[in-house]
Amino acid sequence: MDYQIKASSMAKDDAKIHIKESNIDFGTTSKTADSLPNPAELFLGSFAACMLKNVERFSAMMRFSYSKTMLEVKATRLENPPRMDNIEYSLTIYSDDDKLNTALLKKNIEKFGTIYNTVKLSCSISGTIKTVPNV
Repeated sequence: MDYQIKASSMAKDDAKIHIKESNIDFGTTSKTADSLPNPAELFLGSFAACMLKNVERFSAMMRFSYSKTMLEVKATRLENPPRMDNIEYSLTIYSDDDKLNTALLKKNIEKFGTIYNTVKLSCSISGTIKTVPNV
């Protein structure tokens, strides 16, 4: 599979990523540092999207149901050279399904996640998956 995106910016203004029918604004200036995602946050967003896509994918393959997920991702940035050093995640799955095997789901996400596997080559990743009853 091959992927392609486009991005654009104007001088002294913020930027956009153009993917299919979506335009995602992101910050490149100090004036939007508190309101738009920065490149590091977009990177973590891509990591999160990979995990959540795989929850959906594996729910069909592993035959479990869930109502929603919540994922928190944190990272440590090193200064020299500037890079992500450690990523930690906490995934909560809202489900009453006894067939949901979180250990197997975690193993599958770690083995088959494209972004997950790309990122783990350059920094450590640790995390937990827990279930809570549907609300």
